[in-house]
Amino acid sequence: MLLTTTIGTYPKPAEVPIRDWFQQDGGTDSAEPTAGYAETVRQYGERLEAILDRATVLVVREQVELGIDIPTDGEVRRENFIHYHCRHLAGVDFEMLTETQMHGHEALLPTITGPIRASRQPFLVRDWQVAQNATRRPAKITLPGPLTIGSRVADAFYEDPRARGAALADALSVEIRRLAEAGCPVIQIDEPALARQVEAAQAFGLEHLERCFHKVPPGTERVVHVCCGYPDRLDNEDYPKAPKEAYVKLADILDQVAVDTVSIEDAHRPNDLSLLERFTRTKVILGVIAIARSRVEEVEEVRDRLKAALGHIDTHRLLAAPDCGLGLLGRDLARQKLKVLTEAAHSL
Repeated sequence: MLLTTTIGTYPKPAEVPIRDWFQQDGGTDSAEPTAGYAETVRQYGERLEAILDRATVLVVREQVELGIDIPTDGEVRRENFIHYHCRHLAGVDFEMLTETQMHGHEALLPTITGPIRASRQPFLVRDWQVAQNATRRPAKITLPGPLTIGSRVADAFYEDPRARGAALADALSVEIRRLAEAGCPVIQIDEPALARQVEAAQAFGLEHLERCFHKVPPGTERVVHVCCGYPDRLDNEDYPKAPKEAYVKLADILDQVAVDTVSIEDAHRPNDLSLLERFTRTKVILGVIAIARSRVEEVEEVRDRLKAALGHIDTHRLLAAPDCGLGLLGRDLARQKLKVLTEAAHSL
């Protein structure tokens, strides 16, 4: 059977007070993606950690009950998949918000005001330990990549994408090594910006990706997730994803960089599956569940897509997953879709 995994976000349990960037009406808040986080932390104080621990255990166990082989912590502690990590980086100022153009919208983003440095104290290690203690299956932890972080912060210090990316990669590497040394079995860097900025990816983005995983010991699975973008709301078919040819342009290089697994989407916008033949060394996580459509897939259609994929890649190098995080779907839809995923993948 094929193994299954989730990519990152899982819909937050009701008791979690941290406002997610996914809204209750199935849309996203692109204007103030960090709004309310600091006030929530101040208001709840020491109680917050216990709430987040319980929520993490709940979502990990729920994924496992649905048949997921490699669950994530659900990112329940995060207001979004980028800025949670940025709050633990010296040099990023969340009091100084800068109005910035982002995918055609104005957004208030935290600002880099000084040299980027990793936190002196590890923070993702405990996040992983809480998740791992909830299951015997390998729990995966995710981090945003340097190119993607650079696209979601304002830069008043480096003003040079290559220099900024190198500094971010070095800071991320510190936390990644801490995770690996603690025993985290699977570490995933989320780099959707690779698909949107192919020239920058080729010039330095993939080099910085390798830099993130520098000195990670053997035995730790190194994953990069490259999706093509979220819509602004559920069931919006007309939104600007990354160019369709991005995967083709990146595949040969991704297969050569120092990662073990490459995660790509295929459900919302199917690929020519001959793309998988370009990955001769790495494993591939193939997204076969749409995370921005309310329609629940049929088991047979997902199974057929996976069977077709196996005509282009070895069975032991293919894993099945949703396209990306599940936050837009809400909990009921997410559960239904994950059940379809696991039934399809485990029947092969």
